Amino acid sequence: MSLREKLSMPAAADAGKAGAQQAILRDAYKQLKEQMHLKLLDRFDLTVLETLPADRLRQEIATAIDGMLLDEDTPVSGIERRMLVRDIQHEMLGFGPLELLMADPAVSDILVNAWDKIYVERHGKLELSDVTFTDDRHLMRIIDKIVSLVGRRIDESSPMVDARLPDGSRVNAVIPPVALDGPMMSIRRFAHIPLKMTNLVDELHSLTPDMADMLEGLSRAKVNMMISGGTGAGKTTLLNILSGYIPEVERLVTIEDAAELQLQQPHVVRLETRPPNIEGKGEVTARALVKNALRMRPDRIIIGEVRGAEAVDMLQAMNTGHEGSLTTIHANTPRDALSRLENMIGMANLNLPHKAARQQIASAITVVIQALRLPDGRRKVTSIQEITGMEGDVITMQEIFAYHQTGVDCDGRIIGHFQATGVRPRVAERLRAFGIHLPDHMFDPSRRLA
Repeated sequence: MSLREKLSMPAAADAGKAGAQQAILRDAYKQLKEQMHLKLLDRFDLTVLETLPADRLRQEIATAIDGMLLDEDTPVSGIERRMLVRDIQHEMLGFGPLELLMADPAVSDILVNAWDKIYVERHGKLELSDVTFTDDRHLMRIIDKIVSLVGRRIDESSPMVDARLPDGSRVNAVIPPVALDGPMMSIRRFAHIPLKMTNLVDELHSLTPDMADMLEGLSRAKVNMMISGGTGAGKTTLLNILSGYIPEVERLVTIEDAAELQLQQPHVVRLETRPPNIEGKGEVTARALVKNALRMRPDRIIIGEVRGAEAVDMLQAMNTGHEGSLTTIHANTPRDALSRLENMIGMANLNLPHKAARQQIASAITVVIQALRLPDGRRKVTSIQEITGMEGDVITMQEIFAYHQTGVDCDGRIIGHFQATGVRPRVAERLRAFGIHLPDHMFDPSRRLA
């Protein structure tokens, strides 16, 4: 055995002993917290608690815990006492251990793979957190609490559910028998203060000022746009920002599966789909909501994400006077987005010829914006393309702006630049009619922007 190995043995033994002691302390703390929680539930009248303000209720919980610790002469330090009060308050008033992660503004995704394995995304990177639940039952209790807030249910007969938290965060939960390793949950969080275009340009460098000016002009000039991208690429964020340029005098109708848009206009009507009840009845689809929205005198219709047969009604709405409508779609490229849209038209069972479907798409949508999350976690608007019409059976497009990746630095960050393609968009004439002038130098391909 080498000298290095001999010297490392005591250190390894001490580290193992310390780790075992920490595990024992964690288990003891969890057991104490669970006992206190159960005693509080027995002591308090839950119907009365619901009538108390949140601040008063937190104080009552803290006072009750102090009393129980004194009665039972439980030896705890001041730090442990504060942790006990905080964690039990989270259990009774919030979402248990998740409250610690929800309070962190840097966390954008919370991924619960198992009761003891919770990952979070910070600044576009996934990392394992040190937050855990007590067991599967504890996790299941929090899932039930979340879905019941929005009138949804989750059980063996309906083991998957989409819901939302009071702050607008989107939740998806899956339980056995579909989830083989126990209950799982993912939470997509949104900023309490919605991002603005200046944040994307100056801080996040997701696009250039020229691209931002063009997108602002397109939104003000009532141009139909579709935002394409993968999961977590920032489609909804960009949709929120573009909707901010819509004049306040216009009436907006939003349609979503789980309400997450944060529109700032005063005249907004929000609609949300509804799953079937336990008897398989009462389902309200996105297509039904789009049809109904046409009877609500909307100036613009905003669909959080188009993913099915509602694509037909959305395109018809865009073609019949509801200009300036916006939507998002999951696709890797603008061309793929149009192909997906054509497939969705086929879901409506209208037996529409391929050419007719493509004509509907080409006449309804003017601009496709591609968003991408890079491997280093940053989000970029990688392409802005204009649909120019049809040539034979093919929808023709021209790219206005593009992001070109040129390499990767030593820290793993993507190196690249934005560049105009040199094509001046046809829609510039429409923008000019709305008093919006795009300077010629904006489309100069020799101007390379970082």
